[in-house]
Amino acid sequence: MEEQIYSIENADFYPSHIFDCGQCFRWKKQADEDYIGVFGNNVLNVKRQENKIIFKGICNGDIKQIVNYYFDMQTDYDKIKDVLRKKDQYLATSIEYGKGIRILNQDLWEMIISFIISANNNIPRIQKIIDNLSKEYGNEIIWNNNTYYTFPEPNSLKQASIEDLRKLGLGFRDKYIYETTKIICNGDIDLDKLNKIENTNEIKKILESMPGIGPKVADCIILFGMHRFNVFPVDVWVRRVMNELYIKNEDETKVKRQEIENFANKTYGDLQGLAQQYLFYWKRETA
Repeated sequence: MEEQIYSIENADFYPSHIFDCGQCFRWKKQADEDYIGVFGNNVLNVKRQENKIIFKGICNGDIKQIVNYYFDMQTDYDKIKDVLRKKDQYLATSIEYGKGIRILNQDLWEMIISFIISANNNIPRIQKIIDNLSKEYGNEIIWNNNTYYTFPEPNSLKQASIEDLRKLGLGFRDKYIYETTKIICNGDIDLDKLNKIENTNEIKKILESMPGIGPKVADCIILFGMHRFNVFPVDVWVRRVMNELYIKNEDETKVKRQEIENFANKTYGDLQGLAQQYLFYWKRETA
């Protein structure tokens, strides 16, 4: 594959907002504020220079088409932000802070495994485990004299035993990854069919039947792996921000997930996943 370059003008495309908002784990910040990431069979460097965004790397296809799909260029985020800004001042402030956020079109299989790994974990460790998995079971891509690895396909990952996975730093998640890989490889759950189910709650039930997937992980998979905005993942940060701004319970730990989800559904409707991202990114980055 030969190196390709593509650039766009976009005032509201900020790589740091996109890559640091918790939706992806394979993009690494470089010394000069650009990012390098691996997705599918592609390795890209993304850099913002004033209002110009430059994409450079090797792609399995036309770079323009790949960039436009992966970075969700077909969605009018300005229109979405205009709708959400009117909800309340807190959301308007969070949108201004994270105005460059876009929900990436990521691979469903990769998101299932990545967010199982993310449970009770921190981002540097999640990234390291995913890098270990990719190095061991993915395919090698060489670009600019550096070696990168694709995320492993199910048939490749099924070669790993529980012991093999444990050696890569997965800890208690090793059994979950092993069992989930078996479920997908055996065809017990068909990811293509799952993607076509219209009812998001039905998808959630199927995901939660899989090892290591609870409500929060299921919502993350639906939002980031299926590009559906009608879920509101609740973690410690989200519970904190929603209680602080809206619910105002003296004991934050007593705030129920269902209470937050009901509020989000009523207030933000089918755009609640994006509202969550703006609020989460704003509060976590300014804490």
